[in-house]
Amino acid sequence: MKKERFVLGWGTDSEKSTFIKGILSNRVKSVMESHQGMWNYMTYRDAIKILGLDTEEIYKKGRIDLDPKKWADFGWMTCYVGPPKSAVKAMREQTKASNINPYSPDLINPLRDACAEIKLKRERSKEFEVIGTEGGQAGISYALQTFINPGDEVIITDPGYFHFESAILMARGVPVRIPLNSKNGYRLNPDEVKEYITPRTKVIIVCDPINPFGTVQLKDEVIALIEIARRHDIIIIDDITHNAQRIDLDATHYPMSSLWRETNVDNVISTFSVSHGYGMAGVRIGFLAGHTELMRACLITKVSLTRLNTNLIAQYGALAALKDDDYVRKSEEIIRRNYIHIKETIRQTKGVSIPVEPKYGFSMVMDVSGTGVTAQELTVSLFKHNVAVYPGDGLGDVGATDYIRLNISRPDLWAFRHFRKVLPLAIKEAKSGIYRKGVIQFFKEKKTERAKRILQQMKDMHLADER
Repeated sequence: MKKERFVLGWGTDSEKSTFIKGILSNRVKSVMESHQGMWNYMTYRDAIKILGLDTEEIYKKGRIDLDPKKWADFGWMTCYVGPPKSAVKAMREQTKASNINPYSPDLINPLRDACAEIKLKRERSKEFEVIGTEGGQAGISYALQTFINPGDEVIITDPGYFHFESAILMARGVPVRIPLNSKNGYRLNPDEVKEYITPRTKVIIVCDPINPFGTVQLKDEVIALIEIARRHDIIIIDDITHNAQRIDLDATHYPMSSLWRETNVDNVISTFSVSHGYGMAGVRIGFLAGHTELMRACLITKVSLTRLNTNLIAQYGALAALKDDDYVRKSEEIIRRNYIHIKETIRQTKGVSIPVEPKYGFSMVMDVSGTGVTAQELTVSLFKHNVAVYPGDGLGDVGATDYIRLNISRPDLWAFRHFRKVLPLAIKEAKSGIYRKGVIQFFKEKKTERAKRILQQMKDMHLADER
């Protein structure tokens, strides 16, 4: 008989729950109750329990990455092309006692310069600076902790990146979601944003290119968003983490900080990392950039929360990566090839479509609403066939049961061929209803408002099937 092991996120100790909830801070409680709080939305990892698989057979020695020789992983948002060989070489060369023993600087100056000049098209000055963070997520959290007071509103998109809402709640802010759809081109429309601004609005988060769709804001839209925010004393956090690779050769990306000649960008904070575009998620190097006074305040927040700075050896790796134009070019070619392949797979599969074509990055969405099964059921079915994906409920209300997010950066075509082969079979199996009970139980345990809505949608779908 298989020994049952406790896995974080799969359950709680009921005898301790009442005591624990009584001593938790309201910040943590709000995240635990949020539908976008960690473990409250479904991922392929939850399919492990639903399918009755052995976690230790899938994840070896406590690792949480899937073996690429056995699994077609379209779930994690790291560039599977990476890391650049130049980055690995630099880190090996810098792995020595003199870089390990002392506390490291926030960032070495050559890396600050590269971030400003290569990624943001700016020069460091008394009005513009770059600081280091432990990945882009940390940058977002530090910025929100710096500028948000309890009750302040933060405008985000729906769908949008999982971490935004949790970081807002931890800062005691209030998430305000703007739905993305075909009418606004799956990006922020400045006129629409104006309608969502209230006296409590303090921050607008612009994820550009957006995770999950891969769409980018047009230049005029970016300038308009900056000027609208400035008139209302609103800070913009401009997350450009996914802007390394261009899928659509006709698309152009405009980081907000690079538009300082066109308009005043003193209210803009840019954040990015080498985790996604450069396949270096494990080194935990990210960046915040903006006006020096804003950066000084963010650095005070960072020092107060963590004190220690980013890894010095990893900084040298990040510097090499940002300078590696050949890596970006080759990874772009691979991602474009993969997009063509998966686009054809979706065209061949009845009931599946692409709501909007990605322009940058390697994140895209497929809509499975025409298949007659939820994205959650299909996620479980695909996992049974060694394909890992993320359904849409973690991303927002829009497309919660219809969308599946895909990472299309795998350098080998095996994963894409395997996906094409098993997708129709997985849909057929999911339509039989064999995974519905497990998915329903998952959302019953979560008890969030979104979970309740998804349960009702599944109930309505089940009744429709019976009729």
